[in-house]
Amino acid sequence: MVGIYMKENGLVPDLILSSTARRAHDTAQAVAEACGFEEQVDLYQDLYMSDTASYLDILRCLPDEANKVLVVGHNPDVEALLALLTDVADHMATAALAVISLPISSWQELNEATDGRLQNLWTPRED
Repeated sequence: MVGIYMKENGLVPDLILSSTARRAHDTAQAVAEACGFEEQVDLYQDLYMSDTASYLDILRCLPDEANKVLVVGHNPDVEALLALLTDVADHMATAALAVISLPISSWQELNEATDGRLQNLWTPRED
């Protein structure tokens, strides 16, 4: 459902980053197939049992050509990242999708003070 939602709403990512955990990786692969993402899902051990600093470190290393990035991770880290980047403390249910607009021109600029804007928070139950 998430992949279909992404495809229908112009949210097909340029990159998909996933935790190495089997369930996260399986989810990332299923979303990739459903939305029409044709590249390889990038796996990161540091997205499993981690913290927001690890997420930011990974994101800061992304190529600037990647405008839309899907991160498949775990709570409470994903909720903490949402709150850090948007000042919105909301529950990220399983398979929830947060669309965040970031005021950066390079991923290297991303930091704890980045003031992003939550554009949408979608969960499969909404369809």
